[in-house]
Amino acid sequence: MEMIARNPASGVYPTGPDYIHALEVRHPSRLLFVSGTMGLDHEGMAAADLEGQLELIWSNLRAILTSADMTVDNIVRLTSYLSNGAFMEANQDARLRALNGRAVPTTAIIVETLRDDWLVEIEIIAAG
Repeated sequence: MEMIARNPASGVYPTGPDYIHALEVRHPSRLLFVSGTMGLDHEGMAAADLEGQLELIWSNLRAILTSADMTVDNIVRLTSYLSNGAFMEANQDARLRALNGRAVPTTAIIVETLRDDWLVEIEIIAAG
């Protein structure tokens, strides 16, 4: 499988250091679509703060990816749902740490969550 970042030099606004406009995936043999994943522990309880929830989200995503014989290196698309716009930077930093600085197409959306204690939810698409 080959992954090629697509960031046109003209005709569209420039990207930032943490995302790309598009990612071309050539010859994948498998796709994994992961539901929105929250910062919940093994008992379904949300961590008390944003940092704790982000840690749990990425731990949960790693476990889901591992179950499909994949890693965070297989993530080709990511959408974050934040309950507060002030969470943008912490979410970005957690994503960059989790992906070891690798940029992927990403979108962040401010939403009303289903429960007040759910601060962020992340869904991904992975290819292998």
